[in-house]
Amino acid sequence: MPTTLDAVIPCLNEERALPVSVRRLHDFMSSQMSGYDWGIVVADNGSTDGTLAAAAALSDALPEVRYIRLEQRGRGRALRRAWTESAADIVAYMDVDLSTDLRHLPELVGPIANGNCDIAIGSRLLPDSNVIGRTLKREITSRGYSLLFRALFFTPFRDAQCGFKAVGRRAADDLAPLVEDNGWFFDSELLILAQQCGYRIREVPVRWTDDPDSRVRIIRTAWEDVKGLLRLKFGGVGKARRQLRSAGKL
Repeated sequence: MPTTLDAVIPCLNEERALPVSVRRLHDFMSSQMSGYDWGIVVADNGSTDGTLAAAAALSDALPEVRYIRLEQRGRGRALRRAWTESAADIVAYMDVDLSTDLRHLPELVGPIANGNCDIAIGSRLLPDSNVIGRTLKREITSRGYSLLFRALFFTPFRDAQCGFKAVGRRAADDLAPLVEDNGWFFDSELLILAQQCGYRIREVPVRWTDDPDSRVRIIRTAWEDVKGLLRLKFGGVGKARRQLRSAGKL
């Protein structure tokens, strides 16, 4: 049987961007992911515009597309629910703006399907990465954050926050329920817990184009990330290890 794959797009108030992105992703997966039994999941987390209606219309038009609705906001909350409710062998996600070139998706999914890693992540900070249009402020913030979490946790990966990741079923089931953050720090927390608990992570250089309409608030997000790192450093990782150990997963 083919490996099953769900690609999740979390979104908040994206009624205009969502139809374009989902159809573009659908076209790519139809032509390039034929070796997988795949689906697309739109995770609407608290939109107040026409995003839910757009997701419903896409689901009606494209059999491989389905959607879920969360009343509470938070990208992490949306990913946790979409991943844990999925029955797919591999779950992935990408930002609605599709800033990361989709041609890298097979590079993420393939090593997981082949059993060579548990989690694969796109990276904008590797020597072979190609980053287009990123402001100096965002570049400095991103590299500074990378230095900080690597110094605190000695992680081999560099880019924790790129919105382009794939996770095997076991890692998703084991780790997603343990991640406490419901927002942007979800990615970092998932990866740090994975690395500290012995899951295998593969980092892939990607071509990434900055979205000038990004909703990310850099300073606020950076502060939340720092608080999250300190929570993990002083108790969070140990708590996750104890929970995994008690469940017989370590």
